[in-house]
Amino acid sequence: MADTSRLTLVRERLRSDFAGLKAWFGTSWRAKRWFRVLTILVVIFVLALTAGWIALTRNLPDADSLLHYETPLPTMVRGDDGNIVYSYARERRVQLQYQDLPPKLIEAFISAEDKTFFTHGGVDIFGTLGAVFDYVRKFGSHERAVGGSTITQQVAKNLLLGDQYSVSRKLKEMVLAHRIEGVLTKEQIITLYLNEIALGRRSFGVQAAARAYFNKDVGDLNLDQMAFLAILPKAPEKYGRKKFYREAVARRNFVLDQMRKNGFISRETENVEAAKPIQLATQQVERYADAGYFIEDVRRQLIAKYGQTAEDGPNSVYAGGLWVRTSLDMKLQDAARDALRAGLLRYAAGKVWRKPIAYLDPSKGDLTDQLRGSNLGINYKDWRIGVVTKRNGSSATIGFIDGKTYPLTGLPDALKVGDVTAAAKSGSEYAVRTVPEVSGAILLEDPETGRIKAMQGGFDSRLGSFNRATQAERQPGSTIKPFVYATALDHGMTPATEVPDTPYCVYQGAALGDKCFRNFANEGGGGVHTMRWGLEQSRNLMTVHIAADVGMPNVINTFKRMGIGDYKPYLSFALGAGDTTVQRMVAGYTAFANWGRKHGEGTVIDYVQDRRGKVIWKADNRPCTGCNMPEWDGKPMPRLGVWGQQVMDPRTAFQVVHMLQGVVQRGTAIRLRSLDLPIFGKTGTTSGPTNAWFVGGSPDLIAGMYVGFDQPRNLGGWVQGGNTAAPIFKYLVEATKDRWTSEDFVAPPGIRMVKIDRVTGKKVFEGTPSDAIKAPVIWEAFKPDTAPPRGTRQDQIAARREEILDLIRRAEEGQRNQNSNGNGAPGDFVEEQGGIY
Repeated sequence: MADTSRLTLVRERLRSDFAGLKAWFGTSWRAKRWFRVLTILVVIFVLALTAGWIALTRNLPDADSLLHYETPLPTMVRGDDGNIVYSYARERRVQLQYQDLPPKLIEAFISAEDKTFFTHGGVDIFGTLGAVFDYVRKFGSHERAVGGSTITQQVAKNLLLGDQYSVSRKLKEMVLAHRIEGVLTKEQIITLYLNEIALGRRSFGVQAAARAYFNKDVGDLNLDQMAFLAILPKAPEKYGRKKFYREAVARRNFVLDQMRKNGFISRETENVEAAKPIQLATQQVERYADAGYFIEDVRRQLIAKYGQTAEDGPNSVYAGGLWVRTSLDMKLQDAARDALRAGLLRYAAGKVWRKPIAYLDPSKGDLTDQLRGSNLGINYKDWRIGVVTKRNGSSATIGFIDGKTYPLTGLPDALKVGDVTAAAKSGSEYAVRTVPEVSGAILLEDPETGRIKAMQGGFDSRLGSFNRATQAERQPGSTIKPFVYATALDHGMTPATEVPDTPYCVYQGAALGDKCFRNFANEGGGGVHTMRWGLEQSRNLMTVHIAADVGMPNVINTFKRMGIGDYKPYLSFALGAGDTTVQRMVAGYTAFANWGRKHGEGTVIDYVQDRRGKVIWKADNRPCTGCNMPEWDGKPMPRLGVWGQQVMDPRTAFQVVHMLQGVVQRGTAIRLRSLDLPIFGKTGTTSGPTNAWFVGGSPDLIAGMYVGFDQPRNLGGWVQGGNTAAPIFKYLVEATKDRWTSEDFVAPPGIRMVKIDRVTGKKVFEGTPSDAIKAPVIWEAFKPDTAPPRGTRQDQIAARREEILDLIRRAEEGQRNQNSNGNGAPGDFVEEQGGIY
């Protein structure tokens, strides 16, 4: 009751006071003009203040977003051994947690930037008033006033607002700083600041800056070095330069003095640290693995999955902080690169300089500046990429990206100002070096897993990003023939099946007449031989007969199933006339070595982890039931299932491998015989010749390579897969001999090894099989119930007669071809049998 009476009294009192105020305001409004003017001005001021506040805060970013803010981090790429091989980064960034930050480093930055950081609510009133005074003093002078921003305000500016120089931005910064203080703890704010602040040398954050300026981690910095980092926010690109050394020392010592005044260090410590010189590490270009084509292929795949920037998603390539494990084997990569380069240089030896790497227009400005922006480079011996800046008769000058110029010698007649060329140091001068105009590619894949171990898509990725291993569509020539023979094996033929090596013509209509196929070098062939012999000697006519017998639709279906290409059912495609890539050919050959199973076109990425280590993608998605059991249940250990897609009968795959080993032992790739390893493979030479190929390998590794001009043209009549591409493979194997197993291929269930006569293909019971070039008896692989009958004495005599006649026929044909060969290059009886018409 008493409370009710008291509330009634309060209401009456308020009503009375309001009535009195209202009466006073009415009387003053009517009687006093100045009161009316003052009231109107106050109302206008309040309305303007309210409108300004609404306009200022209406579109402000949400401070709560900082709770989930992720520092943009580069993607780190590792090789198959776990070592970092590359970083996709446009800036140097490393994210640290609060506990990773040395206390003295925090104290140095607080002393330099915001000594009341741990006590203010986001805005330092006295610092702000000083900034206002400085702004008024410099107004109209085009000088930038001091900021007066606290660390919290700098976080608001750097992460939410941007660096626009205006009063409105400063006001928004103050509002946001107050809101941030209500959302984040001081520890979270200082951690964000020290991870994001720009500190020069493309470094953002203290860890990246510690590496850039001192080549140390933050935990290893000395106090004077911490103080130096603390001066950088004021002028990130100034204090790291030699010409500003005195200013840098003075500013560092100021920070040390402030640390002493704030009670963080003693005067004695200040004096000791202030006496130390600033010793900065030389800026270094980060050195990564020389695997540009492989790394770029990984980058393209990651961008397709996750995008490039933070706007594309949380796991973007240049901001997501991904950790990517790849299949890159650096020993194989280095050997593959060197092998391809050696092959290209061997072909180009003695050939004249034809054209520059690129041309820069002198009328568009300084040539060395243009060269710097071109991103051209080379990593071969002591070669450098430069641009011709002067040319006067037999003298010239070359300039490099560092702006330095040198006399240039060894000048080709066609070299002119603006031409970009390779050069190497020769005394006090530089001499022109020729990057081969011919190009090519090489790729290695593990047949069991589909992991691509090495990839080189040209002479050097710094000369151009076009990857000939994955992007160049080339005719594979005779390297496609094993798939034709595999089709025949699937349709009832055997390695011992006899096939005619005779001309084969196809009627193309009244207008075109007959299309007649020939062996390589227009050799007409003759006789009947085993399929094995036809593949070993790369006989075009036998391949055409086989393709016609089993049906080109079946052959084309094999090509498609193996991922080589989707072609029309024309006989020329059985001889490699359709375009494909090195990557697809190698993937197809892996099926031979892996009992008919393949892994698409191979993989370069094993798995991808986000910035916290969670696996977000992996190549091997086989389920493993029971692998994550908390404890063993007593049952057999969980096993992963078979990996890959079955695209070929395992028995057929082994039969092809067994025949292709004969290509190395006694066929068109006989120069690889000296490797003394269980190597299988096939050479290929296309019409022209415009391409020289070799694809093959061992049970553990398959490699494919080709040599040819980017715009296909004649390589020279002497060029063949056996003498141009196969030596590249040999170089590769010799450089990495420990990576190539000496264990032979294992036959799958259902294969019967039978002794046969090498020439007739008939079963024999006497004699010992061997791998000798002219071995009379060899082992042959057959499916059940397909072995040939035993040969008779008459069969052997007939076979020997045919063999002698065939040798005479080919010798005469070869003599005629040599007489008509205008380039005078030596022939090779075995190797010149490969290729397409």
